[in-house]
Amino acid sequence: MIADQAADELLFDLRDGIGRVTFNRPRFRNALTFPMYERLGEICERADTEGMKVLILAGAGEAFASGTDINQFRAFKEPQDALNYDSYLDRVLQKLEKCRVPTIAAISGACTGAGAAIAASCDLRVGTANMKFGFPIARTLGNCLSFYVLNLLSSLIGPARVKDIIFTARLIGPDEAEKIGLLTEVVEDGPALQRRVDQLALLIAGHAPLTLRATKEALRRLQAKNSLETDDDLVLSCYQSKDFREGMDAFLSKRQPIWTGE
Repeated sequence: MIADQAADELLFDLRDGIGRVTFNRPRFRNALTFPMYERLGEICERADTEGMKVLILAGAGEAFASGTDINQFRAFKEPQDALNYDSYLDRVLQKLEKCRVPTIAAISGACTGAGAAIAASCDLRVGTANMKFGFPIARTLGNCLSFYVLNLLSSLIGPARVKDIIFTARLIGPDEAEKIGLLTEVVEDGPALQRRVDQLALLIAGHAPLTLRATKEALRRLQAKNSLETDDDLVLSCYQSKDFREGMDAFLSKRQPIWTGE
């Protein structure tokens, strides 16, 4: 039953070497559930064995993906639940980043939270004039990003811009996103996005796969950081706080949270 639901909510199609993932929960701005994450990871792992040459990620309806479905956090009871979620999401993102074929994020509308992390894990990002990218967690849930996601974002746009986006809790538009190198290019609307991404996919699919694969992996290794430190204490300080519970309640109740720093 869960597998069937995941297949309905995360669609996958493979034709002529081009794979297409579609986040398919438009009523919820494509907020992701754990089964959807699981399916995405499996698709990335299978990419090399199914004759895939390029993988496109897009969202159904008016959004790319708005992050993790907040209801998934309701089950958190113990400190380990938060750590498990953080490491689980990191593993899925790593599978996407390590996917042996080039990946393209086709971004329209909201691309926030874990959805933004997914887009950042892709090799190329094309956005529409109505796209909004960001991590508004400082004004919504009061949680934090993992070392892995922060390193990923820092390698794309630099630590100063990451701080700016998170500290201000703002969503950046297409012009700024293109200017700072987050977007490869900007197109007018959804139909133009699909056409351009299809063109890019066909172009890339015709190039030497070993060259593309070696370039991807070499750059991934260059930006990877070895550290004996962990972020467990930081994760727990957010996810186990009263503020995080308040943030969830406020988000689901559609009201402003009242932060106490506890």
